[in-house]
Amino acid sequence: MVYVKNVPTFERIVRVLLGIGLAVCAGWVYLQLKHDALAVLLALVLLVSALFVVATGFFGWCPACALVGRKLKSSQRPS
Repeated sequence: MVYVKNVPTFERIVRVLLGIGLAVCAGWVYLQLKHDALAVLLALVLLVSALFVVATGFFGWCPACALVGRKLKSSQRPS
């Protein structure tokens, strides 16, 4: 494995669900306010954030957590 997972399983599930929620919010903002340039920008920011959150949940590794030195306890590590 190239990286060491630093996000526990429960948090990974929560991250994926929140990422899906952010993507839904991005779609709603875009569909409701698509004629406003600021709304399109907000929808794009929400969508990029959603992709990042889903990716960190899917892979189990977060670069921000790695930057501050977060590591999983031995009981939380997948076998």
